[in-house]
Amino acid sequence: MTTEAKSSSRERLLEAAARLTYRDGVGIGVDALCKAARVSKRSMYQLFESKDELLAASLEERAAAFVAGLLPAADDGRPPRERILHVFEQLEAQAGAPEFLGCRYLTVQVELKDQSHPASQVAHRIKANLTGFFRSEAGQGGASDPDLLARQLIMVFDGASARAGIQADNLTGLIAPTVTTLLDTAGVR
Repeated sequence: MTTEAKSSSRERLLEAAARLTYRDGVGIGVDALCKAARVSKRSMYQLFESKDELLAASLEERAAAFVAGLLPAADDGRPPRERILHVFEQLEAQAGAPEFLGCRYLTVQVELKDQSHPASQVAHRIKANLTGFFRSEAGQGGASDPDLLARQLIMVFDGASARAGIQADNLTGLIAPTVTTLLDTAGVR
C-alpha cells in the first residue's frame, strides 16, 4: 500500500468512525466502519491496532474543531463573563441544527462507561480542558469559588447538550439565563 493510499484509507476510516459513532454509537461494528470507509478490515488493522484505537484517534482528530467551535479566541479582549457566555451561545447555536446529537465526547464516555478505554481517555481529557477553561475564566472574573463554578458550568453544558441531543429540550432562551444566574451568584464580572 502506498503512503498516499494509506493516508487516504486512514482519513476515510477516521471520518467513517466519527460519523457513524456519533450517529449510531460506539457499538458500531468493524464491518460497518470498513464498509463506510471503503477499506478492507485487513487495511484497517494495518493502520490501527483495534477499533478502540480508531475511535480514540477519530475523537482526537476532531478535538481542535470542537474547541474552535465553542471557545472564544484567546486574545479577543472580552471580559471572562462574556467569554464563558460565548461557549453557551455556541452550544445553543449548534444544538439548533437538525444533525445535533449532543456532545460527542460526553456521549462516548456515557456509552463506554470504562474510563480506561482509549476513547474514553481522549473524551475525558477534552472535557477536562473545557472545565479548565471555565475554571480559568471564573478565576479571572473574580468568582468566589472558581473550581465550584467550573464544575457547575460543565454540568450545565453536559446536561444542556444531552437534553438537546435527544431532542428533549430546546436550549433557546433557557441556557443563557441559567448560566447568567450561576455567574451572578459566583460574582463573575
